[in-house]
Amino acid sequence: MAAVLAPSILSADFARLGADVQETQAGGAAMIHIDVMDGHFVPNITIGAAVTAALRKTTDLPLDCHLMIAEPDRHVDDFLDAGADMVSVHVEAATHLNRTVNRIRERGAKAGVVLNPATPLSALDEILQHIDFVLLMSVNPGFGGQKIIPSVLQKARTLRQRLDREAPDVRLEIDGGVTVDNIAEVAACGIDMIVTGSAVFGSEDIRGTTEQMVRRLAELAERERTC
Repeated sequence: MAAVLAPSILSADFARLGADVQETQAGGAAMIHIDVMDGHFVPNITIGAAVTAALRKTTDLPLDCHLMIAEPDRHVDDFLDAGADMVSVHVEAATHLNRTVNRIRERGAKAGVVLNPATPLSALDEILQHIDFVLLMSVNPGFGGQKIIPSVLQKARTLRQRLDREAPDVRLEIDGGVTVDNIAEVAACGIDMIVTGSAVFGSEDIRGTTEQMVRRLAELAERERTC
């Protein structure tokens, strides 16, 4: 199964956010990734539920909300009310992780957990059977435009094998440092969903419009899984 593309609006032009999202959809994006940062769990502040609700009016693509925030269970319902289809929380931030992911699923959304680069896969041991997807951070969260941490690719391969054995319905997502130069290598690790922001909206990789870049990245990611 080929990986699908989830453009992150973190690198989009917020003055024309709705248009940017529509262009990614025209280019073949499978979902829209929304990076939510609070300035506490990570050293940056981005957007909240109000922007998510505004985006819900501009696209029918699934909205994938990645909560890089402290005490995520306090805010999960805000993003679900805003129209999020997928919500992921960090195992490092969610004190009552099982309760948090159960709440997301009870509300009819897909629940995911996120691991930072230095967090071992063993952190999934008690939650894997209760979630819909795992998001591996391939950079340290907080800012766009970072370079991928190569060791996370081996981590992804190892997790892909574990999911195939133990939880074949759980999807695997990766976020951070994905460019036109490495997206094929990333996809080959058995990734289901690839998040990329700077490569779509504004890095040195740009060789055309947002729509053209989404098409190019999606084509590069369309390959058979090899673990």
